[in-house]
Amino acid sequence: MVAAAVGFQCPECVREGKATTRATRTLAGGAIHGDPVLVTKILLAANVVLFVLQYATNDRLTNRFAMQGFAVAVDGEWWRLVTSAFLHTGVTHLAFNMLALWFVGSEIEPRLGRWRYLTVYLLSALGGSVLSYAVDSPFQTSVGASGAVFGLFGALFVLMRRLRFDVGGIIGLIVVNVVIGFLPGLNINWRAHLGGLIVGTVLTAAMVYAPQRHRLSVAIGASFAIFAVCVAVTVWRTDQINACLTGTQNPNSCINDITYLGATGSAIGGAVAAGPAVRTSG
Repeated sequence: MVAAAVGFQCPECVREGKATTRATRTLAGGAIHGDPVLVTKILLAANVVLFVLQYATNDRLTNRFAMQGFAVAVDGEWWRLVTSAFLHTGVTHLAFNMLALWFVGSEIEPRLGRWRYLTVYLLSALGGSVLSYAVDSPFQTSVGASGAVFGLFGALFVLMRRLRFDVGGIIGLIVVNVVIGFLPGLNINWRAHLGGLIVGTVLTAAMVYAPQRHRLSVAIGASFAIFAVCVAVTVWRTDQINACLTGTQNPNSCINDITYLGATGSAIGGAVAAGPAVRTSG
């Protein structure tokens, strides 16, 4: 027999009761784990380890995995759209992003659950890179986790609205960081910020506002839809850049014409040259 609050119960009764008790879920329908911020810790560790490797390899790792439009379009190195979000230009750049990841991520992960949280983070990173790729100069190189972090800002805003908390603080945080992105001399890729913010906000809203019985299917559907949009935009931009290199128009003029929101960069004799200094996405 097993001791209970009142009297005793047989072991079979206890097992049956546990089997029929519905597991507690997060606000978005995810499972609750013993360590509610495990994914945040792993992301922090990954960023720090890769930063050390950047310096240990004399920036060869940076050159291979940073976001660079021509490398994506011409060489087919599509992974740069995600890997660039795990690289940083210096200790200060890394520190600010990791502090933001820890303070914001530790609030979001327990409320979304591990897999939903990781999906928001990675798709926000991808969305930031894709928007930057779509409108910025393909000569431009950028690195940083800020696209993903801005996605978490958007996610926290949605969660606070859903829980009916005061959102003044998070709105102020977003506005301040947006303004910083436009300050001259900082060389910040605000396009990646905007892309990550949009993706994180939309995806989290789909996860937490979906009807309870459809939360999982809506979360999966929204994630695949956002990923599909990112792929479509990437394919369109890749075709656009390659058309400049193979068409009759001067490649430099063509690239300048399709640089919608960014510096035009430089080229040599119609061929791609080294772009401007590495821009931080945060």
